[in-house]
Amino acid sequence: MPKITINDFLKKKTEHKKITMLTAYDYPFARIVDEAGIDGILVGDSLGMVVQGLENTLPVTMDEMIYHTKMVARAVQNALIIGDMPFMSYQTGVDDAVRNAGRFLKEAGAAAVKLEGGAEVAEQIKAMSKSDIPVMAHIGLTPQSIHRMGGYKVQGKTEKAAKKLIEEAHIVEDAGAFSLLLEAIPMDLAGKITKELSIPTIGIGAGPYCDGQVLVLHDVIGLFERFVPKFVKQYANLKEEAFKAIKQYREDVENKKFPSKEQSFK
Repeated sequence: MPKITINDFLKKKTEHKKITMLTAYDYPFARIVDEAGIDGILVGDSLGMVVQGLENTLPVTMDEMIYHTKMVARAVQNALIIGDMPFMSYQTGVDDAVRNAGRFLKEAGAAAVKLEGGAEVAEQIKAMSKSDIPVMAHIGLTPQSIHRMGGYKVQGKTEKAAKKLIEEAHIVEDAGAFSLLLEAIPMDLAGKITKELSIPTIGIGAGPYCDGQVLVLHDVIGLFERFVPKFVKQYANLKEEAFKAIKQYREDVENKKFPSKEQSFK
């Protein structure tokens, strides 16, 4: 399987083929995701919650994101790697945004970056694109704005809010974004945005009409239990399987069944 590129994402939209994405944060899982044929891997700042055990994504730092993206890049042969720009790595201005985005490509091995926001980050998107840094934009529910939004709530439910999201989508496309992530918005609104844009849309809690889908890996495989969003479909329960294995190991050691001669040297 050849390396997935930005052009492949754009081609899939024109050919009406769905784009598949998942998050990954380390070498073992990134390798599995890549071998499964997923098109894109987002090294999300969601690692703050599902890996670090934080209440939200806000404390995650650039250095932490670079560290995790490096691990993912070592594992991946085919998928497009996208580094998620953490809180305050781009909001402080164009220079900071380009410098930090460049680190994902130069130091960590990513091929693109993602950042949250619409009109307020259009200049950052323009500057990154001019610097040959591909950008995935992100509108709708933007987790780095949870305090302003009052929590994790569906966005774009009123006519006024929907109109604003449509405008934001066009703004980020015009600024140079190669794709747009739509999070937690009504499916018909996501479908309208998808039809109006020439760049692919990636949905998470945005229904079936987007050009592609992304989910947090730990939600998909049952490794995060603090809360399960409505839009998640759990395909496995690895926590339960891991619990069984670890419990069996403990019992085998306590009952002197492990190690046996089979696991010992002569």
